[in-house]
Amino acid sequence: MTLTDVIEVLEAAYPPGRAESWDAVGLVGGDPAQEVRRVLLAVDPVAAVAEEALDWGADLIVTHHPLYLRGTTTVAATTPKGRLIRALIKNDVALYTAHTNADVANPGVSDALARAVGLVGDLVPLKPFPDDPWRGLGRIGEVAEGMTLGEFAAQAAKGLPRTSAGLRVAGELSRPVARVAVSGGAGDSLLATAAAAGVDVFLTADLRHHPASEFVESGGPALIDAAHWATEWPWLDSAASILHASGVTVETRVSATVTDAWTRGY
Repeated sequence: MTLTDVIEVLEAAYPPGRAESWDAVGLVGGDPAQEVRRVLLAVDPVAAVAEEALDWGADLIVTHHPLYLRGTTTVAATTPKGRLIRALIKNDVALYTAHTNADVANPGVSDALARAVGLVGDLVPLKPFPDDPWRGLGRIGEVAEGMTLGEFAAQAAKGLPRTSAGLRVAGELSRPVARVAVSGGAGDSLLATAAAAGVDVFLTADLRHHPASEFVESGGPALIDAAHWATEWPWLDSAASILHASGVTVETRVSATVTDAWTRGY
């Protein structure tokens, strides 16, 4: 298989045209004609992931987060990103990114998150595209059986990879939970959308104090705030499954390297 073959499958599942205008998705480095036998999937393009790829003998790294989101003027080895891209180029390891186009895909990042935290039944977008009601930001689903907020939070914690901060919960733990909205990554912008959707809980990441406090005080759904990395990590297995289902004959590996920015809590 060539890099072009793999990219065709990824872009059929995660069309670059669906990415936000400010985003940087697609092929970051690599020769489209190069052979690809091993693909490492990770959330972040950081040094630890590059080292894992080189140790394993990967030919391609697929990440969710872009390496150069705001552009760059240097790839000098005096910078962390410069050292990373130089190491990949010197070892013929390609780098590809699917970011906001994977967030809104069907299935995408939030579908994988919803299943990881135990949501069942059909999943529908929290904020669907006007031209495609099955694609969009976030997902809404149901819990398997009636449970409380505390019980659902415990279930979600078991389904997500462990991080130093764990999960933060805003709301009465005895509150009944039936319908839940989730959104992988930073979900501040979807607070009002979640409230309008009539869900019992909104699980996302990177919630800030003032918006969260005002949201709960106004009688909105309960909130569960997880680590950004943890909410997006479940998607990696989904992306690997899409590669295999397409008939692409590559070996895949989901990186277990924890690249959450926060390394310890006290």
